[in-house]
Amino acid sequence: MINRLSVATIWVKDQNEALRFYTEKLGFEIRADVKNGDFRWLTVGLESQPEIEFQLSALKPSHALSQEDADQLTKLVEAGKLGIGPWKTDDCQGTYETLSANGVEFLQPPTDRPYGIIEAVFKDNSGNLMVLAQDKS
Repeated sequence: MINRLSVATIWVKDQNEALRFYTEKLGFEIRADVKNGDFRWLTVGLESQPEIEFQLSALKPSHALSQEDADQLTKLVEAGKLGIGPWKTDDCQGTYETLSANGVEFLQPPTDRPYGIIEAVFKDNSGNLMVLAQDKS
């Protein structure tokens, strides 16, 4: 029986740049950084959520990704068609201001939505679309 999700993949164009973005701008912590030849298992996570980590997976050909697949995924990431989230926060405006001060560029400032949340939208440095969300209740 499956119990829970433990690792989710975020496709990134450059693992070193993604690592700096997720740790220095978003405040994630490094969970694993293991290299084996050209392969690098790199994961980050939130201190407040130790049970899940995010693999910053390189958009390059590998044993599991053909050149054609890598090219197609890269186009989707750059177009903002892929992402993970929403990221929950108790204070969308405050988090928006903190992340903006850290250099995160938002596509949409905190906006009141009719479906019960306040959300702001940004992209990571690879182009993945991210939503920052606060429940209004």
